[in-house]
Amino acid sequence: MRLINLIIILLFIVGCKKKITTEVDDSKLDSSLLKNGMLVLCEGLFQQNNASISWVDFSNISTDNLFFTNKTGRLLGDTGNDMQIYGGKIYIVVNVSSTIEVLDKSNGKSLKQISMMNGNFAKQPRSIAFYGSNAFVTCFDGYVDVIDTTSLLITKRIKVGSNPEGLTVSNSKLYVSNSGGLNTSKVDSTVSVINLISLEENEKITVGKNPGSILTDSKGNVYVIARGDYSGITSRMIRINSVSDKVETIFPFEISGMENMEDNLVLIYKSNGSSVSKIGIFDPIKEVFSTPELISSTNFTTLYGVQYRASNNKLYCFDAMSYTNSGYVKVFSSTGIFETSYHVGLNPSKLIFYE
Repeated sequence: MRLINLIIILLFIVGCKKKITTEVDDSKLDSSLLKNGMLVLCEGLFQQNNASISWVDFSNISTDNLFFTNKTGRLLGDTGNDMQIYGGKIYIVVNVSSTIEVLDKSNGKSLKQISMMNGNFAKQPRSIAFYGSNAFVTCFDGYVDVIDTTSLLITKRIKVGSNPEGLTVSNSKLYVSNSGGLNTSKVDSTVSVINLISLEENEKITVGKNPGSILTDSKGNVYVIARGDYSGITSRMIRINSVSDKVETIFPFEISGMENMEDNLVLIYKSNGSSVSKIGIFDPIKEVFSTPELISSTNFTTLYGVQYRASNNKLYCFDAMSYTNSGYVKVFSSTGIFETSYHVGLNPSKLIFYE
């Protein structure tokens, strides 16, 4: 009997401790309005539960690398894959934790955490895009989830290819890159085309092995990076005509990243058999590099991506610092001149700007 009583007391103590650590008084969380700065999604490390969001305040050049925790009273989770803003809300895709965090754009406070579980199985969400009143989320279980942006409820699942990753909207269609990345011996090589009215897959376009990043340029053309097998088959950028849904061009250079910059593309690529990446400006109309080397990779320990800010015509480049140290966002002018850097969290990859 004494043993049973002791167990009951211990369970009561543990239960009380758990309650104390999980309950948060919302009135004590910071609700100040966000302005003149940027949010930085930092992916963290796989299975380390250390994804984070940094807030960089441009007015006083200060950085809060615990922004999400300070705003919500909890951790972001494991592996932050994407962060986008739409309709007054911020959507953060957390891959391994299988959640989507929805924040109020004005102050960063939590509106909802959407579970991305299918019963006991994790969907592993990857990327998010928007059209009309819907958000579309690629899930590694082979579906695109449709989320109503008002109710924040999942209203439909659309079957696509294997391990879908990137997605982009063009010509009233959603293009989804099916990587097959979890099956390295038999990766996918297709882009699914989804009708955004019927919310059904129309067809699949074969583009090359292991497609990942995908975007729409200013003319409505769709570009996708087929990453190959990281050894014998090198990566290539492919252009899809969004009217005919046919592959138009396969470009003859190795590439790891791309970003829109007005009517041009900013590419992270290698040329002439080089093992060193560089950042160049590519003219998609003439199909040539107008500036082959705008920024050298010697500016970075680990070049992890680039994002263009139209309001000040500057490039914000991510340095992952060997993936194990807190990273930097490095700012360059449109002519490639280094201007400043911001020390942020682990593996920075996405930005949202506040004017």
